[in-house]
Amino acid sequence: MASNRHLGRVIVLQSLYEYELRTLASDPEVDLDVIVAKNIEPYEKALGDTEFVYNLAHKVSENFATLDEALTPLAPEWPISSIAAIDRNILRMGLYELSECRDTIPPKVAINEAVELAKAFGSENSSKFINGVLGTAYKKLGISEEKDESQSNSVDGTDGKEKT
Repeated sequence: MASNRHLGRVIVLQSLYEYELRTLASDPEVDLDVIVAKNIEPYEKALGDTEFVYNLAHKVSENFATLDEALTPLAPEWPISSIAAIDRNILRMGLYELSECRDTIPPKVAINEAVELAKAFGSENSSKFINGVLGTAYKKLGISEEKDESQSNSVDGTDGKEKT
């Protein structure tokens, strides 16, 4: 199942990359569901769980602005707009999984998956950059292995719980 999730993340990355570029180009035909379906099609049997792919793609794309805002102080010398589109989308996916999917995806797995995507699709130094930014997020945002120990469980730094 783990390799299926990895394949799912590859499909989400490809879909988010295309979606972002077509959106920036003001493509009136851009539709995330159509893009995801097209990218899933060749791998549907191997993938199995397409719900994971659609859910992650939608949740990350719906939160582009919030994720970008949260990423900005984590890489202060790199304005979000100057980060390569592939790296930017890997960071968004990794941060979303770190902050919103702790119940099902351990933080170290989220970071490792993002680093692996960067090795496969990014530039020569992308994996180090992704690891550094998400490692900083893990520390600064109070994300921990144990949900109860976490001081911050969401992208915006709040979890709705009172501190004791």
